[in-house]
Amino acid sequence: MKNSGATLLDSIASKDAVVGIIGLGYVGLPLAMAFCEAGFSVVGIDLDNEKTRLLVNGESYIEDVSSNQVDTMVKNGRFTATTDYNKLKDVDAISICVPTPLTKTKDPDISYIIHATENIAKIGVDGKLVILESTTYPGTTDEIILPRLATEDKKVGQDFYLAFSPERIDPGRTDFTIFTTPKVIGGVTNQCLDVALALYGTIVQQPVPVSSTGAAEMVKILENTFRAVNIGLVNEVALMCDKLGLNVWEVVEAAKTKPYGFMPFYPGPGLGGHCIPVDPHYLSWKLKTLNYTARFIELATEVNGFMPNHVINKVMLALNANKKAINGSRILVIGVAYKPNVGDVRESPALDIIKGLCDYGADVHYHDPYVESLKYEGINLESISLTDEVVSWSDCVVIVTNHQSYDWGWLADTAKVIVDTRNAIQKEGKGFLVKL
Repeated sequence: MKNSGATLLDSIASKDAVVGIIGLGYVGLPLAMAFCEAGFSVVGIDLDNEKTRLLVNGESYIEDVSSNQVDTMVKNGRFTATTDYNKLKDVDAISICVPTPLTKTKDPDISYIIHATENIAKIGVDGKLVILESTTYPGTTDEIILPRLATEDKKVGQDFYLAFSPERIDPGRTDFTIFTTPKVIGGVTNQCLDVALALYGTIVQQPVPVSSTGAAEMVKILENTFRAVNIGLVNEVALMCDKLGLNVWEVVEAAKTKPYGFMPFYPGPGLGGHCIPVDPHYLSWKLKTLNYTARFIELATEVNGFMPNHVINKVMLALNANKKAINGSRILVIGVAYKPNVGDVRESPALDIIKGLCDYGADVHYHDPYVESLKYEGINLESISLTDEVVSWSDCVVIVTNHQSYDWGWLADTAKVIVDTRNAIQKEGKGFLVKL
């Protein structure tokens, strides 16, 4: 066990340090593999028995991490996965990569962070570096984690080290990796920052130090609030263009030819994924405790939250134009993942679209090459085969997720009615086409 910052730094430099990762999902598992590839031994903790079973057998359940990569690291002894927190007793650094969802009332749910922290406290933090990667509101590291780890005998920055470094994992992305994506890091003390920079400097090309954990927490919230607000803006532009009889896609494409002062964002059926629909609420909630209303966030949330209803209205109008009622119509949803080329359905707008269509009495089916089955608020569906018969049999096809594997030209020529929320159809087909 390390008992000084110098000793821990030496272990990191020599790659003798053992790294623990709590939470082996879309963030934790790629991070674990990055440390393994860098030469460290990694102990992964996840409370899901099925996940740990797959991993110890060399099988990955995440698109960005291959089974071959996991199998190699398991067989050479670099990686192990378990549900037992006691296995972290002898590690030197621990990264917390657990979910931070919202409650039904849209308040932050940091119970996973608290659970992980309390288990770390039980095994002891002497000589360890603890880093929170889970996105949360500014102040969490200092106000929630630090008091649970520090004692009269264990001083932060002296006996153990604590930092926040927000994850920047974008599932399905190949142009940026963990190594090439700059990583923001804030420490509780300067000593904490130094140790965290040393550790992450082994797996990222450009560590980005900031003055505090609060600053690092705010950086992550800003990144995703920036996207949420701008998507909200362009979604409202889409609603306005619809009222004006204009094509929002044409407007955005023309606007982005301006070489300065404009960054293109694109409308869609709503926000999805764990970050963008969730993270701004963490900031909004925090500011409410300080008697301040985050007005941009509130407005963007309202606009983005309306988009699934807008899609359902488009479906109703398209069916009506073809002398069909939504009640009893056969509707095929194309793509249910929150973004293209991944199997992640967290907060996907497809969920609310499907639920809304079912509530109106539609006979809803879906196809997604990455999502075999779907369960949401009493709805249980399985992905069906995408064939000529299935598409032509459907009264309306709704494009929600534009996976690259789809043949849009074939779909345009086969479907009777299409509601395209992603501007995927670029040519006139035989069917009746409605854009967002």
